[in-house]
Amino acid sequence: MTALTVRAEQRGEWTVLRVVGELDLATSPTVRQRVHDAVADGRRRVVLDLSEVLFCDSSGVGVLVGARRLMRSCAGELRLILPARGAEDGSHVNRVLAALGVRRLFDCHPDLASAVGGTDAQLSA
Repeated sequence: MTALTVRAEQRGEWTVLRVVGELDLATSPTVRQRVHDAVADGRRRVVLDLSEVLFCDSSGVGVLVGARRLMRSCAGELRLILPARGAEDGSHVNRVLAALGVRRLFDCHPDLASAVGGTDAQLSA
């Protein structure tokens, strides 16, 4: 059984969901539900902090794409936090998104300050 925790916190107008562990078939529904809960609570700006995700499979990628779609459908905004290293030597999630060619779909940031503060420090695709 893989372990995953999701901790929520508010940073101004942003809801930050810190995801820790493995994002796979067994655990991805938890992340999906937390994003849906945030939207149901009227939150329209969500940051998924994926800097401590050790593994991500296709179901995890599906949850990220679904979260993006959900946020766009309610005129919301979704940002991802991935470590500042490049796709070649960066986080597992970074490499998976890049390999699948979907990383460019996401607004990715190297750290929390960048993600909640603006778009100046966005990571390039």
